[in-house]
Amino acid sequence: MAGTSRKPDVREDRAGHETIVGPQRELLDQLLDKWGQLLLTALCRQPRRFNELKRELDGVTQKSLTQALRRLERNGLVERRVLTQRPLTVEYRITPLGRTLEEPFLILRAWTVDHLPEVERHRDAFDEGAGTL
Repeated sequence: MAGTSRKPDVREDRAGHETIVGPQRELLDQLLDKWGQLLLTALCRQPRRFNELKRELDGVTQKSLTQALRRLERNGLVERRVLTQRPLTVEYRITPLGRTLEEPFLILRAWTVDHLPEVERHRDAFDEGAGTL
């Protein structure tokens, strides 16, 4: 369309639908990866130490937790603070930018609560049909 500015990280597919590419896609992948959203949600409630996060996020490995926290810190969503108490400890807290994700994540979580029974019915039907192939 003439006079319309295009978003640099959005392209249209053959049907004219927008698809996200480049840095926007990378950021979405990081926010919605296996641990990103859970970490941000936990840190929205209160600052946490590393081991507190590890205990809270059942199944996360130390390596995965470290990598996820570094990605979130690099993106400006989480802040790492060294506390000067003895022994020295590290605390992670949400930044103002990270806090802006709280509402969308709460909406997404509410959606899962509202629609999980329906999703489970679809899963069961799919699995039953797949078993007969």
